[in-house]
Amino acid sequence: MDILHLVDRLEELFNESRPIPFTHNVIVDEDRVLEIIDQMRISIPEEVKKAQQILAQRDRVLAQAQEEANRTIQLAKENSDEMVERDAIVEAAKSRADQILAQARADVELVRSEADDYVIDSLGSLEAELTRLLTQARNGIAKLTAERPRRTTLEEEEEEKEALEEK
Repeated sequence: MDILHLVDRLEELFNESRPIPFTHNVIVDEDRVLEIIDQMRISIPEEVKKAQQILAQRDRVLAQAQEEANRTIQLAKENSDEMVERDAIVEAAKSRADQILAQARADVELVRSEADDYVIDSLGSLEAELTRLLTQARNGIAKLTAERPRRTTLEEEEEEKEALEEK
């Protein structure tokens, strides 16, 4: 299940909750909140798996780029060996081989840099989203925890009022 969907469900639960008069507090169905939190715990590893898949994809792209560079280098070597045999164009062949090698290295570095940027952006987005969700969950827990003593105090005050009225 998508973590953002679970956050929406948690927000819905708070919006549907019954307010406590004269406060900014609400009464929340504890079982539903805990159920959503459990689902979030299950869903977060899925998000981590997605990040690992992105890393694996990056590694595949780098391996492909390295293979291509190796093929290009091999072709360049083969071409330069053939050209060395021809005395008239030896200097041109060396120059061309150097250009091919430089281009292959530049291509590998560019692909590696782009793959790293992609992974950094993806992981940064995931980290920001997980941080936001964790903050929301902690705020919700803190708010619910803070409300418990207050509810008990309000209930005790009402019982005292009823007792005084009966006397």
